[in-house]
Amino acid sequence: MPTLRDRAGLSAPEREGLERELSPLGMLEGVVRWGYAAVPPRDVAAVVVQDEFSHDVVMPWERGLYLVFDTT
Repeated sequence: MPTLRDRAGLSAPEREGLERELSPLGMLEGVVRWGYAAVPPRDVAAVVVQDEFSHDVVMPWERGLYLVFDTT
């Protein structure tokens, strides 16, 4: 299960809802499918290379906020 680090100060209900929504996402493929299934669809906004094995995948979420998924 992904670990959610809330750096936006979400309300408890928002954070709990987002945790439930993200909990089944274990692989990057699931994240991308989740994004495209959203209304409106969410596309990958950026990929930040950390090193040869680790990348951060940035996707828009709601109200101008973004989610960053750490992939290895």
